[in-house]
Amino acid sequence: MLFEGLNLMVVGMTTVFSFLALLVIVLQVSARFFERFGDRWPDAAVATEPPGSTPGTQSEEIAVVLAAITAYRGRKR
Repeated sequence: MLFEGLNLMVVGMTTVFSFLALLVIVLQVSARFFERFGDRWPDAAVATEPPGSTPGTQSEEIAVVLAAITAYRGRKR
């Protein structure tokens, strides 16, 4: 009974260790790949503001939200 438990523990720990080692290798290979060839794809995370949104519009939206919260809290009391 004790031997079966130890055997199961060793098999499980070996499986987890193998998976984690494989994961580290895959991540290192992909990091090297993207360091070398990453400049071929444009960055999709370029921040662009949607049309019609100006800095003044954003300030007005914040003011409207704060006024609505204040009105809701005042009515609740």
